[in-house]
Amino acid sequence: FFADIIKISARSEKKISGIVEVNIVGSAQMKKINREYRGKDSDTDVLSFAWREEKTVKSDLLGQIYLCQSRVKKQAKEFKVTEKEEMTRMFVHGLLHLVGYDHGVSKDAKKMFALQEKILNLYKVSTNCHFESISRLK
Repeated sequence: FFADIIKISARSEKKISGIVEVNIVGSAQMKKINREYRGKDSDTDVLSFAWREEKTVKSDLLGQIYLCQSRVKKQAKEFKVTEKEEMTRMFVHGLLHLVGYDHGVSKDAKKMFALQEKILNLYKVSTNCHFESISRLK
């Protein structure tokens, strides 16, 4: 599942290459990681840790992505999409963070979210996956 998404994502964003470690965690674990690395005392849907960000580490590892299963499930219900669609969206979101995309600035956010949705649509077409809805922008 994740390997297919990486391959499809790499077609749209050439910086996506290498090994990605994926960790699916619960709310308590995500909250702990978020507090430790971002200073935020709450869980979140996805966290990404890029290994190549500073260009000081030479590695085949692109980075690590942490996905919070309970948060993804809650968001899927909130946005009326399947859990698979929301998990796919959050994984793609994390991948884009690994290669430098950031949604902290409005202009950059538009670019990042547009690419995120483009990749989701490519995944849908190439795998014949039938998401209930594929148009939710975060």
